[in-house]
Amino acid sequence: MLQQIFMDLNSASTIVLQVLTQATSQDTAVLKPAEEQLKQWETQPGFYSVLLNIFTNHSLDVNVRWLAVLYFKNGIDRYWRRVAPHALSEEEKSSLRAGLITNFNEPVNQIATQISVLIAKVARLDCPRQWPELIPTLLESVKVQDDLRQHRALLTFYHVTKTLASKRLAADRKLFYDLASGIYSFACSLWNHHTDTFLQQICTGDETAATNSLERTLLSLKVLRKLTVHGFVEPHRNAEVMGFLLGVFERLRQFLECSRRIGTEKLCRDRLEKTIILFTKVLLDFLDQHPFSFTPLIQRSLEFAVSYVFTEAGEGVVFERFIVQCMNLIKMIVKNYAYKPSKNFEDSSPETLEAHKIKTSFFTYPTLTEICRRLVSQYFLLAEEELTMWEEDPEGFTVEETGGDSWKYSLRPCTEVLFIDIFHEYNQTLTPVLLEMVHSLQGPTNVEDSSAILIKDAVYNAVGLAAYELFDSVDFDQWFKSQLLAELQVSHNRYKPIRRRVIWLIGQWISVKFKSDLRPMLYEAIRNLLQDQDLVVRIETATTLKLTVDDFEFRTDQFLPYLESMFTLLFQLLQEVTECDTKMHVLHVLSCVIERVNMQIRPYVGCLVQYLPLLWKQSEEHNMLRCAILTTLIHLVQGLGTDSKNLYPFLLPVIQLSTDVSQPPHVYLLEDGLELWLVTLENSPCLTPELLRIFQNMSALLELSSENLRTCFKIINAYIFLSSPEFLQMYATDLCQSFCDLLKDITTEGQVQVLKVVENVLKVNPVLGPQMFQPLLPSVFRGIIDGERYPVVMSTYLGVIGRVLLQNTSFFSLLLNQMACELGQKVDQLLGNMIEMWVDRIDNITQPERRKLSALALLSLLPSENRKSSLNGDP
Repeated sequence: MLQQIFMDLNSASTIVLQVLTQATSQDTAVLKPAEEQLKQWETQPGFYSVLLNIFTNHSLDVNVRWLAVLYFKNGIDRYWRRVAPHALSEEEKSSLRAGLITNFNEPVNQIATQISVLIAKVARLDCPRQWPELIPTLLESVKVQDDLRQHRALLTFYHVTKTLASKRLAADRKLFYDLASGIYSFACSLWNHHTDTFLQQICTGDETAATNSLERTLLSLKVLRKLTVHGFVEPHRNAEVMGFLLGVFERLRQFLECSRRIGTEKLCRDRLEKTIILFTKVLLDFLDQHPFSFTPLIQRSLEFAVSYVFTEAGEGVVFERFIVQCMNLIKMIVKNYAYKPSKNFEDSSPETLEAHKIKTSFFTYPTLTEICRRLVSQYFLLAEEELTMWEEDPEGFTVEETGGDSWKYSLRPCTEVLFIDIFHEYNQTLTPVLLEMVHSLQGPTNVEDSSAILIKDAVYNAVGLAAYELFDSVDFDQWFKSQLLAELQVSHNRYKPIRRRVIWLIGQWISVKFKSDLRPMLYEAIRNLLQDQDLVVRIETATTLKLTVDDFEFRTDQFLPYLESMFTLLFQLLQEVTECDTKMHVLHVLSCVIERVNMQIRPYVGCLVQYLPLLWKQSEEHNMLRCAILTTLIHLVQGLGTDSKNLYPFLLPVIQLSTDVSQPPHVYLLEDGLELWLVTLENSPCLTPELLRIFQNMSALLELSSENLRTCFKIINAYIFLSSPEFLQMYATDLCQSFCDLLKDITTEGQVQVLKVVENVLKVNPVLGPQMFQPLLPSVFRGIIDGERYPVVMSTYLGVIGRVLLQNTSFFSLLLNQMACELGQKVDQLLGNMIEMWVDRIDNITQPERRKLSALALLSLLPSENRKSSLNGDP
């Protein structure tokens, strides 16, 4: 029936078109059957020919055509390969390939992009062997005069090139090298043509035509980027490649100048900036993939980037993303390991020495000094919008300032990373420059002089970032006592940038150089700043407190006089802040303090204990904040010890939720929830019914077999030692079944962990333990007889059986008889084989306790009439 539908293309198109129309419906009753029908057709010969017929018919509804394209694209992934189940026939694929490149005239941009992508997907599998005509057809199509056809062909050309460039097998790389060599000249001429056309149209003021040409310039440059970066083994040996790359700098200058001429046309400006950024991406990618081929471009790249970012040449033409890209280019050249000679210069390659020579000749003292001064005095300055944000949204400002991993894309963190890298590379040159800037700012700054305050903030920022490099050059202890401490005491509102920066600066230096004797003075300052009128200052102070108490030289006795007041102030800050990220941050500080002072926190945590349930409830939609609460609870339980039982009404439901794999939040909370469960058990004075009930979550956790298994085993052991009879009575059967399932598919280390739990059960309950875990013991016995080859596993096997033999002889006798029956051996013969293997492998046992156990177990088997009759099951 299904096959008959697709025999006639026209009638099949009508039927499929109707179902596709139903599949675009918002009515579920119509949508679901249509989707099911389309799913059944996916594997039918002719279905994709019908889809091609539909999405290339421009008179049909756009939504229907869009859906047809998506089904076709998904089908390529599933059924295009020859070895795929229900693979398309070669005849149909040949017909589809021809149909896909017949006309590049799709009027809808989104559909045109999807068609280009699906052509690229087919090209990845078939080009050039089964589809040799694709590239020639594209090259001819991008030459046509029709604007629409030219654009669509160029869009497809880009996606095909991008896809082929991404293939990594050696044979595929060779094919792409051949392709790149064959079309590179054409791609360059195509790009130059569209670029020149755009520049001419900008000069004449025809922005509409310029926008269209710029789109083609952008696409052709994307093609060149892939060919240049991935199309040549030794690109520096190809004159056209190096000619293109050297020409990039002039083209960049032309495009930057164009930004002066472009009016308020946002679309054209956006595309112009995208093209400028793409130029820089070409250079960055080429440097990343071919550092030695980039050597002839080092000088030009540094001259270009430094002139636009650190001189007046860039004024009025540069924009933030471009500055970031230029800084990344400088950073990558400075840090590139390919350009760093060995300590013994003679061991370095000629290419490395050449690149190092170019770098050294460029980064002269005047150049480095100018870069350093501009980075600090221009790019480190707090901008007007940042100061506004500080006033209007202090928590948002704090989050923005932390930056995270955004250094590649955001100006401030990118600037700071560049400063750190250059200062590290050229610290002998730049240290005196930075120290001179510091010395010029000695003494208090006039609170009315906002410019001077911002400059001091920037210089202090630089000193903090370069802390490790300045270790031998700055007497930080003396500076702290003579100036920084006094600056923290200036309470004027306009001085808050300095208060914030100084306390941050101290945090940067605390692990670099800060005498332990000065800690009480710092704690006094921190306590005062935690009462500051400005929220940003308080949040930064909390960060420095965390760094201080987390430091290797932290001494609890120095901190204890300030503990109560600081804990109270931190708790007040936690209540005051409203953003999830800020609450998490303050919670981490509180956790760190609790962890370091441990049980001495007990008198002061009442307020926090009362607040956490409310915060937990408020954070229902914020799983990362709940993770921070879990971490805080872990440290609280450790600090409270057995008194943590008073937290159970809140604590146990939290553990229950966090470790229940049927609850969606467990994805985020499980690891911390398990850790909290474990420390709760470790600090529990007794096993309550509620604590016992939580163990219901364990079976599902063991089924996960995740990286948290080790913690799960620790929890199980904690239950065993805390209350063996009650626990085993409720859960031994389920636990034994879980262990049996685990042992079928688990690592050697996992097997050992399972058997250690069994061993602990036998240790605390020698009478009932063997019966409860009886289903596991035959495999252990068999492992000994078979001579388990992993020493650690064999050692554990012997420990388990040795404990059964020594502590419960009657059960061992039953087990021995059971195994003799199963293996078809006499009891004496089987026992002899086991003893022989035991003696042979006893050296596998390394733990003294277990060796002693084995020796006693073996001694208990010394011949005697009573022993012999007992082992044979006689009365």
